[in-house]
Amino acid sequence: MNIILIGSGNVATQLGIAFHEKGFRIAQVYNPHPASAEGLGNRLGAEPVTCLENIDRQADLYIFAVKDAVLPELLKQFPATGGLWVHTAGSLSMRVFEGSRNDHYGVLYPLQTFTRDRKLSFDHLPLFIEARYREDEQRLEQWAKALSDTVFHLPSDKRKHLHLAAVFACNFTNHLYKLAAQILEQQDLPWEVVLPLIEETAAKVRDMHPREAQTGPAVRNDRNTIDKHLEMLQPYPEIQEMYRLISHNIGNTSGQITQ
Repeated sequence: MNIILIGSGNVATQLGIAFHEKGFRIAQVYNPHPASAEGLGNRLGAEPVTCLENIDRQADLYIFAVKDAVLPELLKQFPATGGLWVHTAGSLSMRVFEGSRNDHYGVLYPLQTFTRDRKLSFDHLPLFIEARYREDEQRLEQWAKALSDTVFHLPSDKRKHLHLAAVFACNFTNHLYKLAAQILEQQDLPWEVVLPLIEETAAKVRDMHPREAQTGPAVRNDRNTIDKHLEMLQPYPEIQEMYRLISHNIGNTSGQITQ
């Protein structure tokens, strides 16, 4: 089986490594920038390609791991090939492929945060798939199960809500970590002091619903503490407003209204 990677960013890198380690052949890596194509191509033993005309037309699987905004225009230029085309986006419909030069298409969406040089195991990583034709979806499921034992069939309309949930659970949470780190750094405190707290917070929601796991001044409607925190944040009005809104929402959804 031959795979063509279109893109060489975080998702393309991690998927490419995962397939390569499972014995799949990554035949080519496409990126219009030579250094990017060669960097990942050399890592995977794949041919780096910078021109669409040089794309192998006979591969089995073409993985489009590029930015959502780039994909529609790229598909207008992508040559007709055999094989199955899939994208890896959470919020992009499978129908983005309609009108392209291949009517065999689908989605392979890994629910994870990816950093290019941080090694990840795909063994239990949730993979969400769909395809236009049943036989293509069966092939895609077989390939996905070679990477992970956690594979789900999920249509585009549900996947976009999954992606929304992931933004809250991962991206927004990490941003709050960054703000916490800034507060600590301003007081010459090490980031590591909150790691046990973060680890326990994440561990708790394996055993209980987040509703039951919620703690802190907002859920207790502790006005004294909340007001002190808001006063401390006066030099940072955007963060202060964020604190106010989140505290209000926690109180509201916990039965305590925090003004």
